[in-house]
Amino acid sequence: MRRTDQRRAAIFALYQHEVTGAPIEALIERGPFPDGPGDREAPVPEGALTEFAADLVRGVDEHAAELDSHISAAARDWAIERIAPLERSILRVALYEILHRPDVPDEVAIDEAIEAAKIFCGTDTPAFVNGVLGGAIRGVRSG
Repeated sequence: MRRTDQRRAAIFALYQHEVTGAPIEALIERGPFPDGPGDREAPVPEGALTEFAADLVRGVDEHAAELDSHISAAARDWAIERIAPLERSILRVALYEILHRPDVPDEVAIDEAIEAAKIFCGTDTPAFVNGVLGGAIRGVRSG
């Protein structure tokens, strides 16, 4: 399975955790869509998460406060609570990869986040995701 698909599964598992309160480990074991694809137009893998996707989910959960701090600093005039849960999940996964996954180039993490935003979010979201991630990276690198 492509890493793109694994990232999307991680994003949706984190989204479901945030929206429903489902336990992280349960979402890792069953995946974010245990009942099949439903009426989704864009593909998201079904079933248990892969090792890579599970690492993203656990890593984001473990570093959530740090990630949210960087996102909040970069998202001027947007409190973290005002960012929609799906967009927060996209930002958190990308920023986790940038800060804690040296095997993933920053450009790949950003491009993947923008693509996910294009597919799953509103028309303004890709630019918002790009701007927030760019600002977060600048803040981390200068601080």
